[in-house]
Amino acid sequence: MLNPNHFEALFKEFVTALPKGAIQLQQDAEKNLRLAMEATFRRMNLVTREEFDVQTAVLARTRAKLEALEATVAQLEARQASETHTPFPPAAME
Repeated sequence: MLNPNHFEALFKEFVTALPKGAIQLQQDAEKNLRLAMEATFRRMNLVTREEFDVQTAVLARTRAKLEALEATVAQLEARQASETHTPFPPAAME
């Protein structure tokens, strides 16, 4: 996605390329071009860098929690497997 600085630079480059004598035309073109570019970017369903960074951090935290839960489940499964494979329960040995 173009960040706002790139958008403004591209926009100003286009507007300054217009003839200097056509100030009203330049203002109309600026307004219409800005609206068209904003509408195009909205339709592209882009997110800002800030939104992307927030979601990346949320995903990293979620992944860490998932890995911790998977390790806990593996330990519990191992404990359960070792307890069910004991030939005699400790109370029966007396």
